[in-house]
This record gives sequence, structure tokens and C-alpha cells, in this order.
Amino acid sequence: MATSLDALTPALPGRREVIDTAAGRVGFYASSEAEGVPLLLIHSINAAANAYEVRPLYLHAQGVRPVYALDLPGFGFSERSRRLYDPRLMVDAIHAVAAEIAGRHGGVRVDAIAVSLSATYLARAVVERPEVYRAIGLISPTGFDRRLAGRGPAGGDRGSPRVRRIVDSAVLGPALFALLVSRPSMRFFLRKTFGSKRIDEGLFAYDHLSAHQPGARHAPYCFVAGYLFPTDATTLYEALTLPVLMLHGSRGDFVDFRDAPRFAGRPNWTIRALPTGAFPHFEDPATVTGAFDAFFAGLA
Repeated sequence: MATSLDALTPALPGRREVIDTAAGRVGFYASSEAEGVPLLLIHSINAAANAYEVRPLYLHAQGVRPVYALDLPGFGFSERSRRLYDPRLMVDAIHAVAAEIAGRHGGVRVDAIAVSLSATYLARAVVERPEVYRAIGLISPTGFDRRLAGRGPAGGDRGSPRVRRIVDSAVLGPALFALLVSRPSMRFFLRKTFGSKRIDEGLFAYDHLSAHQPGARHAPYCFVAGYLFPTDATTLYEALTLPVLMLHGSRGDFVDFRDAPRFAGRPNWTIRALPTGAFPHFEDPATVTGAFDAFFAGLA
């Protein structure tokens, strides 16, 4: 675990704030000096997730428009207590921060971009509170593949109590998590994400630091046990009526987007495949930020 010598440092520039919400204490970064429609960035979910995952997007927007980046519950500077982490908790955190942002900017509707599994949480947040959002972006969103697409029970998850008991046990849990967030293991999984041995070393270093903070294991246990995966991802995406720009890679372990063509025909959806891994904003930031800039500018 972390000591005073390796305490977590900020992942992003700007103000780091924490608010009390229905999802506990939720941290976020803010750079709101510029004028314009505020942008909320939401990182993915994995054993070492945190707001550094949206760093290229945040740095690009900083000084151009108000930009905020969320640390989801269980990650970064947000509360990491031992509790059940599920989609409802994540959506409640997004609701709270989006409302906070809108309130700071005169009630204007916000834009938001989410990465990977968090795209399903953003979709639910939009469906539940459409008046808060103007448009959204999805980067390599979960739920377009055979395994995790679904029209299951609304608000359901894929959690296994048995798996959670095993990984959260006092005997096995700490050892399993230590293995999961060891440097070799983390490099292995980032290479799968990037689809290449060339990963972002800054992301790797910060992920390792973040994963070795007090309480870091609790949300990943729920991730491994399936509790953070919704059963109704397809239903949520189908319910979106606001403008959506979806970008995804075509290299690595996360390239199954077989359901994407069905959404490409919808008038509010724009889908673009890139010759990258699942984090195209790290590999080709100019193309990704350019695509989002044009998308959001076209809404003015």
C-alpha cells in the first residue's frame, strides 16, 4: 500500500475537487476558465482506472472550453471504501458531477465523453436525465460485441456473488490483487488494450501508483466479479436520441463491434473506426480531438 513517499499525485492539471454525493465522496478535476459548453470526461473501468485515461482529451480542451474529468467511485481521488460497486453507483456519480457542472455554468446542457465500459454508465445517465446533456462521445464503448451486448433486465448487472466472495476474502484477496496490479501484469493488460507493445508510459506509471493506494482493491474486486457490467447495454444505446459520436479502434483485444452497423444507420449516430487500439486518444490524439471538435462545433 501507499506510503507518504508514494501518495497519489494529481493525474491532471487544474483544480482537484471532491463533493459529497449519493455515490459517496466523488473527486473530479476542473479547468473552467474558458467560455463555452462544458465538457465532462469519464475514464474506463479496470483494475487501475483513473482520470489519467482521459488526459489527452483534457489537455486539448483546457483553455478552449470548460473541461472536467471525473474519478469514478473506487478510483483515483474518489471514495474507495469496501462496498458493492455496480452500474447504479457509477451512474449516480455521473449524475452528481454533471449536475454540479451544469449549475456552475448557468444550467447549460453539457457535453460528455466516456471510455469503454463507462460508456454504458453515461448512456444510462443520459436516458435518465436527458435534459442535462447536449451531445456525447463514446470511445471504444463496451456492449457492441457478442458477449456484453444485451437487452436484459433494466438496471441489472452480471455479478457473481461467489466470485466476489473468493476475490474479496481476507486470505486470497490481497494476494490476487497484488498479482493483478504488479508491473508485469499491468503492462500485459495495457498492451492488450493498445494492441501493441508501445503503450503510454505515463499512463502505465500513474496506473501503478493509483492501484497501490489504500482501498484500491475494492472496486476492481466487483469488476472481476462482473458487478460493473450491465445486462442492458444495447437497450441503453438504442434509447439515446441526442447526437452521438462513437470512435473505436481496430487493433488489439477490444475490436468486436459487430453491432455498430445497426447504430450507424441512425440519424443521431456517427461511428468511425480508427487504425489504433482501444485508446485512440493516446495513439492518435490529433485525429481523435479533431473528430470531437468538429462534432461538437457542428451542434452550435
